[in-house]
Amino acid sequence: MSKSRLGIPLVGVAGAMVAMVMAVPAHADTCAANTTCSTTVTFVVAAAGTLTITVPDGPVNLGTDNPGDQISGQLGAVTVTDQRAALTATWTASVSAASGGFTTGGGTAAEVIPTSAISYWSGPATATTGTGTFVPGQLTVNDAQTLDEIRIAFRKTSGSGNNSATWNPTIVVNVPAQAVAGTYTGTVNHSVA
Repeated sequence: MSKSRLGIPLVGVAGAMVAMVMAVPAHADTCAANTTCSTTVTFVVAAAGTLTITVPDGPVNLGTDNPGDQISGQLGAVTVTDQRAALTATWTASVSAASGGFTTGGGTAAEVIPTSAISYWSGPATATTGTGTFVPGQLTVNDAQTLDEIRIAFRKTSGSGNNSATWNPTIVVNVPAQAVAGTYTGTVNHSVA
C-alpha cells in the first residue's frame, strides 16, 4: 500500500519536470568577447487583398448629335487596385464593347451602331500609387481604338508591392449617316489580369 502511495507523487513530480523543461525558452548563441553574436528574426508580411478593377456606375450619357456627326464624352474614373503585395506587380486592364453594338428601339439592323463605330482612348493616368511604370493604352485622341475587339486600356509594366492607377477614358461615337433617331444603349466592359 505504501508503494502505490509513493508511485502517485513520483508520477506527478515527473510530469511537472517535463513541463518545466518544455517551457524553457530557446537559448541564443553564446559568443566570445569582441565578436558579433547574431539572432535570426522572422516576421510575415501578408497580402491585404487581390487585384481588382472599379468602373463607373451607369448609365453614362455621352450627349446628343446628328447622323453623320461625332459624339464623345468621358466615361468616368476607372481604377485598378493591386493589393497582392507581389514582387512582380504587373497587370493589364482590357476594354471592349458588347458585341451587339449600341442599339435603340427594337434593335433592328437600322437601329444598331456597330462597335466598329465606337472608339476608346484612355488618356493619361489621373492618379497612381506605388512604384513602377504605368502605361496608358491610348494616350491621346489620335491613339483612339475601335471597340470591335478587346483593347488594352491601361497596364503596369514594372514595379513591386501594392499599387493603383486611375484614368478617365473618353468614348467616341462616329454616328453613321444612316442612323435612325433614338436613345442608343450599349455596354463598355473592363477587366484586369
